[in-house]
Amino acid sequence: MTIELSASMMCADYACLRDEVKNLEEAGIDIFHIDIMDGSFVDNFGMGYQDMAYIKKNTTKLVEAHLMVQKPYNYLDILFNLGIDIIYVHPEVDPDPATTIEKIHKQGLIAGIAINPGTSIATIEELLNTVDRVLVLGVNPGHAGRKYLPYVDKKIQKLLKLKSEYDFEIYMDGAVTLERIQRWQPEGVKGFVLGTATLFNKSYSYEQILSKLKNLKQEKQTEVINV
Repeated sequence: MTIELSASMMCADYACLRDEVKNLEEAGIDIFHIDIMDGSFVDNFGMGYQDMAYIKKNTTKLVEAHLMVQKPYNYLDILFNLGIDIIYVHPEVDPDPATTIEKIHKQGLIAGIAINPGTSIATIEELLNTVDRVLVLGVNPGHAGRKYLPYVDKKIQKLLKLKSEYDFEIYMDGAVTLERIQRWQPEGVKGFVLGTATLFNKSYSYEQILSKLKNLKQEKQTEVINV
């Protein structure tokens, strides 16, 4: 199974966003991941409209939006106008997530749900019939650099057992390290959102890191770049 790697752009250097987008694309990133926050669902604010528009306009790669907001339905038209390719919503704060997902699909886009560490699989299982992707958060959302919550492992294991039945792919976001990619990619996790734990603010180039990650299957676990 081919791995998909996303760059969490909330971790990028905004003093030179143009260079960040260019360097990440040339290094082989698959997706640009944009976190949209409203200061209510999480205690932080995400990227501005202009930043999102710039990224979408200046890359040939897919761009995904992770809506960490109350009433995500109200944000969809903005994202449609920007040309965003993939949209994740949190069913925890959407009064009618099935309708939101349906609207995304009607635009011909990829629809997914993102689930917090404390969200039970049982509460969202029926939605698995409707989505293309499930984004599992390994940390409480809203800020970069938070520690991974080990009990999320059981959530991933449960989803892996359900994914063939419901036909969706699993992605991970939050404290994604090389070790976690090595553990979960062979088990069936399709993609990973990379932030400060692996990709940004490292002594290695984006090209070195992404090349290493995309070839992990061919290497032993001890043979890794210490990022």
